[in-house]
Amino acid sequence: MTSFASRLVAWQRVHGRHGLPWQGQAAYRVWLSEIMLQQTQVATVIPYFQKFITSFPTIAALAAASEDQVLAHWSGLGYYARGRNLHKAARLIVTRFNGEFPSNFDDIIALPGIGRSTAAAVCALAFHQHRAILDGNVKRVLARHRGIEGWTGNKKVEAQLWQQAEALLPHQDVAIYIQSLMDMGATLCTRSKPKCVLCPVQFDCVALLTDRINTLPTPRPKKTVPERQATFLLLMHGKDILLEKRPSSGIWGGLWCPPQFDEEDAAKDWFVRNGMNAREGQRLENFTHIFTHFKLHITPLKIELEHKPLNVMQAGSVWLDVEEALRAAIPTPVRKVLEQL
Repeated sequence: MTSFASRLVAWQRVHGRHGLPWQGQAAYRVWLSEIMLQQTQVATVIPYFQKFITSFPTIAALAAASEDQVLAHWSGLGYYARGRNLHKAARLIVTRFNGEFPSNFDDIIALPGIGRSTAAAVCALAFHQHRAILDGNVKRVLARHRGIEGWTGNKKVEAQLWQQAEALLPHQDVAIYIQSLMDMGATLCTRSKPKCVLCPVQFDCVALLTDRINTLPTPRPKKTVPERQATFLLLMHGKDILLEKRPSSGIWGGLWCPPQFDEEDAAKDWFVRNGMNAREGQRLENFTHIFTHFKLHITPLKIELEHKPLNVMQAGSVWLDVEEALRAAIPTPVRKVLEQL
């Protein structure tokens, strides 16, 4: 039987994905796609990628942009630290490497927001270097094919998977092989209802031979998901709304949001302290936004003001027309509320 790698390479040439806008492109585009694809589906990423590349066609253009401009293009994609780190890395590349994406693995992994697998993917796909990767899709493919038990986020299990990833890496056609692993995990060896009958390595897949396709890889240990409350204070004057820039750290770091409070009473106290006068107010429908590690139950309070209070116009806050606000760097729950307005 031919090797694991040669079967995947042959399969990828015929059945793999070939029309993705970052395939066969320069390192900048490969890097951008790898960052965007972290915990995000290809179909979701493609329009963001195309819009991003149109606005920032080079690393120098990305570095020259403001963080607000970058995050506005990232708005809705989630995991905003990725966008902030991408911007920081672009500025470092301009400073240290004259705007050229480095080809050395150690230089790449030293950039903000880049881990071992992402650095290796850029090395393999853009520079055709002999590097193994281990993203979520590849972990699933290898755990099933090699019969590796245990949650893939466990350090010992991950070490086993890295050992297999290195051992199976071919000396030729590395870029095609790496792409084949990604494509396999995304299209055939999926989390649920995998298409084993079409798999090029089904005949020696341990999970298939031992009837463990549905149990490998071992699911993440379940934890109780914490639940939090938040009140969005939607202060309106005509078509304008007050937004505040969040601190650079945190889950919505650097994004524009309405004033947010843990409790409705705290929102009302803040409103009174700032000497505002309401023409009318209403509580909009509550909704829940689910993050990776917790659920946020959001209560939007819409208040029409008689006038714009000057004492809330401190640095980091701005009045924007709602249509303009929708084009700004805002998180998904805020976008949802503004679209209702």
